[in-house]
Amino acid sequence: MLYSTPRLGSDDHLVLEQIDGLRERLRDAVQQAPMKWTLDLRKALTASAIAASNTIEGYQVDAKDVADLMDGEREVETSDENKAETLAYQQAMTYIQSLHDVTDFQYSKELLNALHWMLQGHHHPLRTAGQWRKTSIRITAPGDELATDYDGPDQELVPGLMAELVDWLNDGDLEEHVLIRAAMAHLNLVKIHPWSDGNGRMSRSLQTLLIARGGVLAPEFSSIEEWLGMPGNTWEYYKVLREVGGPVYSPERDTLPWIKFSLLAYHQQAQRVQHRVNRSNDCWMQLMDHAQAHGISERQVTALHEVAMVGRVRRSRYERAEAINTQQATRDLQALTKAGVLTAVGQTKGRHYTAGPRFPQNVLATARRPHTISNPYTA
Repeated sequence: MLYSTPRLGSDDHLVLEQIDGLRERLRDAVQQAPMKWTLDLRKALTASAIAASNTIEGYQVDAKDVADLMDGEREVETSDENKAETLAYQQAMTYIQSLHDVTDFQYSKELLNALHWMLQGHHHPLRTAGQWRKTSIRITAPGDELATDYDGPDQELVPGLMAELVDWLNDGDLEEHVLIRAAMAHLNLVKIHPWSDGNGRMSRSLQTLLIARGGVLAPEFSSIEEWLGMPGNTWEYYKVLREVGGPVYSPERDTLPWIKFSLLAYHQQAQRVQHRVNRSNDCWMQLMDHAQAHGISERQVTALHEVAMVGRVRRSRYERAEAINTQQATRDLQALTKAGVLTAVGQTKGRHYTAGPRFPQNVLATARRPHTISNPYTA
């Protein structure tokens, strides 16, 4: 027996309608934006999701460093353990993103175990990856390893529960909104806790996969992990899972509080991304105006846009983004540095570029423009 999808209240339906509107407007804004910065934004959102997932699991890697690792940079100031976790999660996210438009797609235990291997295979065999756990599971309270928050179902029950979940993923509650189904998939997987480790990441990944399969937005815009990784939200995330799931596997419990929490996450993350899209678009337009007035090529605007939005750019990222050779990329960045638009930081291998004294200040002000995030349940 799985945790059941609850009946939504009128306020929940209203919030869901608002989320649909936000996502539609976001899709339209992205489709109309310049392709170059749209690709940058997709990379940045994926990096933010990975960095947030790292944070939830206790691994600290800045989103800028995650983006560099995703691009093949290895001169990043973080531990080998953090690098391994980041690259493993990138691999899983890349596969999830590739599945969003597969026409003959089906959920299966093999798919879920393969995704788990991508996430946790670097820990195998010390922590078994890619197969159901063969022992009991006990989840401890945050900050207190002696306090039990949750006892998962007996290991003998796991294969049957996962078979039931796979069936539901393919055929269950298909009349429900995709965001509701995605939230319920997350809840059920994390409460079955089928693997010895990595269940939280897998549950959030599965939620992202269901949303991406919904087809409204590109997969990079479909994750709420960035929102979940914010400190206050992470605490509430654990709290609501504890309250809804119960101290032991209790599928008869009311799941509406989890759905309300998930709808809040969807809504506020959509707000955050929309603000980011607006700032990115405005920065691009301002940089194009600046480039025309100061003899900067449109190609170089790509590097300046990344500096404005992310805080830095590496030669290798610029080179790949513009499909140019190393010599040309180096010349472009050196010219911008000589003009005072950029400042070089670090030695050759780890060098990156930040805003110089002559970087257009109006662009930096736009990139740092504050915004307000509203709570749809109280607004």
